Order: sequence, then structure tokens, then C-alpha cells
Amino acid sequence: MAMADLRIGITGCSGRMGRMLLRTVAGAPGCVIAGGCDATGSPALGEDLGILAGLGFLDMKADDDAAALFAKSDVVIDFTVPTATVAHAGLAAKAKVAHVIGTTGLDADQTAAIGRAAARAPIVLAPNMSLGVNVLLALVERVASALDADFDIEIVEMHHRHKVDAPSGTALALGRAAATGRTVDLAAVAQKVRDGITGARRRGDIGFATLRGGDVAGEHTVIFAGEGERIELTHKASNREVFARGALKAALWTRGKPPGLYSMKDVLGL
Repeated sequence: MAMADLRIGITGCSGRMGRMLLRTVAGAPGCVIAGGCDATGSPALGEDLGILAGLGFLDMKADDDAAALFAKSDVVIDFTVPTATVAHAGLAAKAKVAHVIGTTGLDADQTAAIGRAAARAPIVLAPNMSLGVNVLLALVERVASALDADFDIEIVEMHHRHKVDAPSGTALALGRAAATGRTVDLAAVAQKVRDGITGARRRGDIGFATLRGGDVAGEHTVIFAGEGERIELTHKASNREVFARGALKAALWTRGKPPGLYSMKDVLGL
């Protein structure tokens, strides 16, 4: 018997990522759009999802009923804002529906709340859904474990002018990967701001530099700078489709999975 199509709901359906996700799901074999919701008061409410995404008329309207979206979906993909994402995780737990989260800027309390929700539903949480970035995370951890603190670690990221959090969630994840490789606590060695007379660089620090401008989808470089040599590991995303494809891969992977908090490392088997 053929497996039924995976019903995928999209939160934040009128946003840049929401529209990209609608297009990606619509074109994916074995997947169907279950529906889309947006924030209360959004001008997109009542609009046809197909028209929003440039797909033509689909006879499905954007609404603000996230609970109803979870009820009719097998999995919901969520690239919204932290407060909404935490509420959505609660809905996933209540409906026992898989939840794929690409939202960035989550604080420790919000991440903990999502972890609690994962006791009742499979949740994939990743600061970056790109397949390439998740390979980069694994590489950074391995290189950091091989090189001692004689190699200074600096993380440089650039995103479009509209991004509201800094450093990016991906940059912080890269910092955590480097810190894990060195068996240190990132909070103890992170240097996120430099201004004025800062003094010499402290041995063992992991530095961050944030750039914003234009329409850059996402660029991250991890630099291991030693005496006389330098290693640079870089990932560049030229469009948001790479994040949508990764989120779709995660959504498909959740089919049949038990409740739990998962990452893209689990999805990719890294």
C-alpha cells in the first residue's frame, strides 16, 4: 500500500520564508500543503495561500488559527518569532504533531519550554536548516578538537538588513560547536563586542563579528588563526531556498518518530 502524502502546515505563511516553504512543499513529491497561518492582524489573513506564494489559486486561505493548523497537519514547519514558536510548540505537544523549528533568537527559557513540549511530540530544532551549514557545524567541532588554543577562533557572519538578532543563531551554533570541540563553555570564552582600547586578545576566546546589509541570505566563516597559518571554513547561502529544502527534509524525517527534541544532526545522521 502506498504511503499517504505527508500533510505539512506552514506558520508565518506570508513571510519571506513562509512563501518559500509553500512553494517548496507544493513542488515536493509525497507532500501536500495542509494549510497556513499568520499572526493576528496580518494583512495576509483571508488571502489564498497559492496566490501568496505565486503558485496560482489553491482554494486554501491564510488564517490566524494555529491550533486548527496543527490539528489538520502531520507536521508543521515554523520560521516565525520566539514567542510565537514557543506557543506553537505547546500546540504541537497537545496535538502530538511533529514540529520543525527554524526560528532564531530563542533565549534559554524559550528553548527549555520547547524541550518540555518535545516530551509529547517530535520536535526538530535547528538554528539553521541548511544541509551545508550542518555539515559545517560538524567540521568546526572536529577542527576545534584537533587544534589547541594557540589557534584563535573568530566567527564572522553577514545577513540582510532586515535581520533582527545578532549574532545570528547560526553563528552562535558555530561557536557552541567550536567550544564543544575544545571542551569549554562558550559563555565563558565568547567575545561578541569589541570597541575602543580592548587590550590584547585573550587566549582561548571565541570571537564574533556581525555584518548586516543588502539582501544577503546568510554567510558564515569560522577562522582558526595560528602563527604563520590560517584555516577558514565558510558557508554561503545565495537564497532562502536552501533553508526551505532543509526544513522539508527534516519534516519528512519526522514521520514515525517518537516524541523527543531532535536536531539537524539527527536528521542527517551526523
